[in-house]
Amino acid sequence: MRYLGLPVLLFLSVLSVAAQPPFPGREDIANFMKSTTCVVLEDDAFSAYNILIKEAVTEFWDIRPYEFITEEEFDERRRDPSFSFIVLTETTYDRDKSGSAYNNLNLLQGKKVGGINQMPEICVIPLSSSSEEDIDYGYKTGAVLRFIQRHALMISESPSVTGRRYLRYYNRNIPLIAQKTILARESDLAPSVNTAEKIKALYANSFSIVDEEEIIRAIEERRPGTLVLHKVGPVDDDGAGYCFKMLIGTDDSEMYYYDQHLIEAANPNGLLPSDLKRLMRY
Repeated sequence: MRYLGLPVLLFLSVLSVAAQPPFPGREDIANFMKSTTCVVLEDDAFSAYNILIKEAVTEFWDIRPYEFITEEEFDERRRDPSFSFIVLTETTYDRDKSGSAYNNLNLLQGKKVGGINQMPEICVIPLSSSSEEDIDYGYKTGAVLRFIQRHALMISESPSVTGRRYLRYYNRNIPLIAQKTILARESDLAPSVNTAEKIKALYANSFSIVDEEEIIRAIEERRPGTLVLHKVGPVDDDGAGYCFKMLIGTDDSEMYYYDQHLIEAANPNGLLPSDLKRLMRY
């Protein structure tokens, strides 16, 4: 996520500031395709995240064999290239003066390097605000995980293609959105586009405001021709921080749109009119 500025990763209760994790080379990608994926669980007996990620991995992760491990086991195994890791990290950005923190879901490749920031990064995607309750974003975990898996397959098949780890790469799919139905929660939309009438004034294609249960059904059914809005932003609406916006296919796990903006009065925390206008250009 280099385009947002230097990230600060918090993991295992340790603060570390380091260079951007490197893009995996051919050897790293080859090692990933032979690896066992270790899903790192939180050391918290009451962690809702542990329940959510276990359910999502069990249902959707089929690219590599997997097992669930502790944070201590991660520290023991992370230098071993026979393992890859699904890891939750907390990240802040130096351009965000509000100090807001975000949970990222990372797919990292094991390698004999000094620290987590030096491990090859197969994929990383914003999952939630760090102040958001796990259960509040849990309904989207399966869709996010399936996208990470698809992205990993893509770079394993075309490792020489540069830029593919950046989520903006997927904006090449924007022209296809007109053929699909977008599902979004009202709370993930800016106030100026939070009703069907307001949306239709800017976006002529299929768009439905639905509840979480409908999004869950679409993901579980792998509903054809359907995109879900994955929005990540601060829970406290204080008019600051970053808002990340992604459209992910429920049937093909493809990402069709990615953007982010700094939250301010003119650009509140949610999908904006400017996003809809951009989608209508194609």
